Amino acid sequence: MKFNARDLARLIAKPDPQLAAVLIYGQDAMRVALKRQELVAAMIGPQGETEMRLDRMPASDLRRGGAALLDAVKAQGFFPGPRVVLIEDATDIAHDAVAGAVKDWRAGDAQLVVTAGALKATSKLRKLFEGAKQAGAVALYDDPPSREEIEAALHKAGLTQIDTDAMRDLVALSRALDPGDFRQTLEKIALYKYGDPTPLNPEDIAAVAPSSTEAVVDDLLHAVAEGQSALIGPLLVRLQAQGVQAVTLAIMAMRHFRSLHAMSCHPGGPSAGIQRLRPPIFGPRRDRLLGQAQSWGLPRLERALTELIEADLTLRSASNAPSMAVMERALIRLAMLVRR
Repeated sequence: MKFNARDLARLIAKPDPQLAAVLIYGQDAMRVALKRQELVAAMIGPQGETEMRLDRMPASDLRRGGAALLDAVKAQGFFPGPRVVLIEDATDIAHDAVAGAVKDWRAGDAQLVVTAGALKATSKLRKLFEGAKQAGAVALYDDPPSREEIEAALHKAGLTQIDTDAMRDLVALSRALDPGDFRQTLEKIALYKYGDPTPLNPEDIAAVAPSSTEAVVDDLLHAVAEGQSALIGPLLVRLQAQGVQAVTLAIMAMRHFRSLHAMSCHPGGPSAGIQRLRPPIFGPRRDRLLGQAQSWGLPRLERALTELIEADLTLRSASNAPSMAVMERALIRLAMLVRR
């Protein structure tokens, strides 16, 4: 049988004891591993591996024939309960052994969970699972998790009250992070909110979401964009003490103002433009960037980018001017520009 992502989600929520085998395959090994882990845990329960009801078998062992696999499927465990035989990284070489185990499978035998990389439509292993009545195959593509999958993961972690804006930020975050990183972020959120009865909000997500820049650099760029010229000098001294180079600051300032420019260029205005930024912006920082874009306006943002390009060219040229002083003057000019 062919399964889709929703079928797999239902199978994880309620395993089918009459299903002999499941094949999970896809290009992204992390996605396959995460779903395989969820499915196996659902089949044998939280104590299944401790009670030795999970038998792992390398796919390379199946080259010598299917006798060992059939013995593992038919074996009786010491502890009562459902059993699973797991075969990882399978290829078409495993077809004959798996086909024999599926053909001889009877109710009460261990269920097979097989994982594989990307399989073509002509793959014998894939055809076996798609054509068998007691087996199923599901392909995992590089699509981000759906809103329903995110909600299910949060509910499983005990978070049932989720603010609408928080869910919007989580959906955006799921499209920017790898599956493993996003899952770790959800676990951090659950720990962060442990014992807190208030609904999950964007500020909570911003507190634990991966940060792409250092806090001091963020403070500097916000000070420039908000016209706080008096803060630029002290912040630059701190960054210089940390070993940050002027060229690095120029690049990051350019990135910041390009984001503001992209927001302002959107036909729907900055509020619509900020939805398109990648990586996504969360919580208070989102409101802050939105306010900066609205304060600057498109003409002044274009002038700001021109100033930054000129400063960057000066830094990369053979000029004898002190690099940090060049950057400081450029940032002060920008801060004064927004105050006009």
